[in-house]
Amino acid sequence: MQLGTRWAVGASTPPRLPVAVVEAVTAVEAELAGMDTSQWRWTLTWLEGNPVVDLDDGTGIRYEPLTGEATIVYPEP
Repeated sequence: MQLGTRWAVGASTPPRLPVAVVEAVTAVEAELAGMDTSQWRWTLTWLEGNPVVDLDDGTGIRYEPLTGEATIVYPEP
């Protein structure tokens, strides 16, 4: 695993992210509209060359390079 970067909710995503992952980040952030997420951050790591994105609340985004799709994984309640 290789550390990538962290960025604030609502800030620009890192440039190397696949479009599907950026779209998933945007979808999650839209769901959070109206909540105070001013202290929340996304964390990007790279696992075997693929992005793994996690939000401070436990929401995760996983990328499948064979299909080019990103899956949002929500934390257990």
